[in-house]
Amino acid sequence: MTQWRLILGIARTHLLTKMKSTVTASLGVTFGIGAYITLVSFMTGLNKMLDDLVLNQTPHIHLYNEIKPSDTQPIERLAEFRGDLLAIQSVRPKQEQLKIHNALPILEQLRHDSRVLGATPRLRAQIFYLSGSQDLGGVLMGVDILEEDRLSSLGDYIVEGSPQALHNSDNGIILGIGLARTLSLSVGDRVQVSTPAGGNFPLKIVGFYQSGLADIDNSQSFAELQTVQRILGQPKDYITDINLKLHQIEQAVPMARELQNRLGIRARDIIEANAQFETGTSIRNLITYAVSITLLIVAGFGIYNILNMMIYEKMNDIAILKATGFTGGDVKNVFMSQAMLIGLLGGLMGLLIGLLLSRFIDTLPFETEALPTIKTFPVNHNPWYYLIGITFALISTFIAGYLPSSRARRLDPVQIIRGN
Repeated sequence: MTQWRLILGIARTHLLTKMKSTVTASLGVTFGIGAYITLVSFMTGLNKMLDDLVLNQTPHIHLYNEIKPSDTQPIERLAEFRGDLLAIQSVRPKQEQLKIHNALPILEQLRHDSRVLGATPRLRAQIFYLSGSQDLGGVLMGVDILEEDRLSSLGDYIVEGSPQALHNSDNGIILGIGLARTLSLSVGDRVQVSTPAGGNFPLKIVGFYQSGLADIDNSQSFAELQTVQRILGQPKDYITDINLKLHQIEQAVPMARELQNRLGIRARDIIEANAQFETGTSIRNLITYAVSITLLIVAGFGIYNILNMMIYEKMNDIAILKATGFTGGDVKNVFMSQAMLIGLLGGLMGLLIGLLLSRFIDTLPFETEALPTIKTFPVNHNPWYYLIGITFALISTFIAGYLPSSRARRLDPVQIIRGN
């Protein structure tokens, strides 16, 4: 213990007598770690924001009836034509109902599944929005608005009004913000909707919805499920889509296959629906961590160079230490202690700078119509990044100090004194 106290005292003296080199080495670690914390916090925060924009609006599993051509054509059912070169061109999709058969029992069964966080029914209706001389085609989505808000944070995208206002209204509608601007409508106004079968239905606007996707905001609106069923003249079990949110998103792919085989309806998982987005997220994360690690490695090389110069400047001290009875291992520990002290001091300062910069970025205003839920720049304050930063600072300074200190251990004090 006394020996280590002496070694640390010598290391501290060396660092204090060469304050300029010590400060330079510490700043290399400080800015490396600070830049790492700032960059990884901002980039992962940005990635998380983009992920949430997609994940909130995409169910983990989407159940619906898919319109597609029959797998087996009538001519193929005749034995004499099997394997024949005769083929049917321009095959039309088979006539099927858009509604899910036995939707209510299926919905109830899914809600009691332990893997399911929540299941929400939807009714997609093609309609026309009428306002004076304006006549626009679009989609009216019948939903259980409170469940949609709970599972998909739909309320975050309602820029005026609230989900509760729609729930309390028998003939309310939340209009896409693009539609509202095109039709010059405000909350409290009434808009006429018409179905392809004919008939006009007045609905009261209780809010505006802004997803950030122009195609959706210019055509889609939301109403309570019962309201849309009444507009279409359909019973309460008329449902065209069921959206599932799971406790674990990793179960989406196998569960979608299971439901499709068991229920006989199309089940599309979130990975299939967002394959390109998943690829983009992986690439962004890879770039983020690659740049961050590069910053830390550059800081490590700076420490290595500074410790090399420090050993050349301390040749006489090394000779004196060995001449007074210090072993090569003791000399190595002196310089390793210097490296670790630089790493610890620089790393802690880097964490502080990274924290302050991250907090500052988190307060900067960032408002755009494309992202209505975002008010400031997104930053991910994950404590793991700080633990990784200080750990890498200590590891990089240990490696950077090991080679110079090993060379100091092998120096011959006699040759140093003769050289002087």
